[in-house]
Amino acid sequence: MNDYKFGNYIYELRKRSGLSQAELADKVGVTNKAVSKWEVGKAKPSVETIRKLAVLFQLSVDELLRKREEENQVEITKIVITGGPCAGKSTAMSRIQNTFTQMGYTVLFIPETATELITGGVSPWTCRTNGDYQKCQLRLQLDKERVFEQAAMTMDAKKVLIVCDRGALDNKAYMDDLEFMQALEYLGTNEIELRDNYDAVFHLVTAANGAEKFYTTANNSARTETIEEAAALDDKLINAWTGHPHLRVIDNSSDFEGKMRRLIAEVSSFLGEPEPFEIERKFLIEYPDIIWLESLPNCQRIEIIQTYLKSDKDEEVRVRQRGFDGHYIYFQTTKKKVSDIKRIEIERRLSQSEYLRLLMNADTSRRQIRKDRYCLTYENQYFEIDVYPFWDDKAIAEIELSDENAEIIFPKQIKVIKEVTDDESYKNASLAKTGGLTSVSGVE
Repeated sequence: MNDYKFGNYIYELRKRSGLSQAELADKVGVTNKAVSKWEVGKAKPSVETIRKLAVLFQLSVDELLRKREEENQVEITKIVITGGPCAGKSTAMSRIQNTFTQMGYTVLFIPETATELITGGVSPWTCRTNGDYQKCQLRLQLDKERVFEQAAMTMDAKKVLIVCDRGALDNKAYMDDLEFMQALEYLGTNEIELRDNYDAVFHLVTAANGAEKFYTTANNSARTETIEEAAALDDKLINAWTGHPHLRVIDNSSDFEGKMRRLIAEVSSFLGEPEPFEIERKFLIEYPDIIWLESLPNCQRIEIIQTYLKSDKDEEVRVRQRGFDGHYIYFQTTKKKVSDIKRIEIERRLSQSEYLRLLMNADTSRRQIRKDRYCLTYENQYFEIDVYPFWDDKAIAEIELSDENAEIIFPKQIKVIKEVTDDESYKNASLAKTGGLTSVSGVE
């Protein structure tokens, strides 16, 4: 989870001084992106930069360092509930509030920004261009999230769940590539920072895809799409979020009540309620057609560097750098095995400085794993296809499930050699020891 406390502290100091992010960056010799990362809790300034900030804001270095290292006592999780038109989000919000309040969470809801603006008279057809409108919506979305994060820090609560009725990346589905690039430039951010600023994303499939008789525009004055337009928009929204570390798609394969139960189960599983189980199946596949993967709108390539740390015998601890094109986020993951396909997994977001510090505890008996991960949504499933530099004839495909017996449907272009869920030699921890050389005959 992001360190919102220190991020909001820097944000308040900057606002109080009347500085923009660019002006603060210029005064302390860093980039706009660095300031942005501080303020959303994704990174913390170095000691040298802390000294410059102390002079600028007329504070002691000790005070700033104490704030930087201060532990956040409130556990804040920010998730997105998204989906195509008439997907059930309003009901989902009510279910989430009832369920997780009973579990001890303080649940906060950020209302859908598009509906607020459109019902207030601000829309793509009242603004000069669609691009102008999208910039307004994105700015308001991010400002609302900051207000809720700041408010959460002041609450007498141990666990706060912030639920966004749509997130910033939803806007991408309503823009062409040029408009989206201009919006990112306007915000001073990039797609990875915008997308991965949320801890998890849950997509509810529109009723226009699989439950057509229930599709209606009557319950939302901002909804204008036909059934065909709604189904196409649903696909665009899934594509926009593909690449997020924790994306789940909830389809219409059951009745509506079943759909809501599956959503609550997915959110509960992510939060670790009552226990953070991960059900994962892994398959050895033939080396995929990279050109085909990269041509798909529902597929995103992610660069990953994974390092294993020294740990107790019954635990596996790793840190991971994840991103693309020079923009990265960092995680620490601790895993304990429960059964062959079920593990307890605890994951937390790291700042860049925390990540670099943990690297000093690397397990030098294991190699660092580098791979390209292709995140692919297909038939409402979320595949992660890992392509390693030491293999040119095979790769690994993984899928996380909430039900051990769920059916898996592979694209016809993916050729499965065999399932390797229980094969220790194909786990990343083993590959880090062998460098990709396995002892399984017929696939070397």
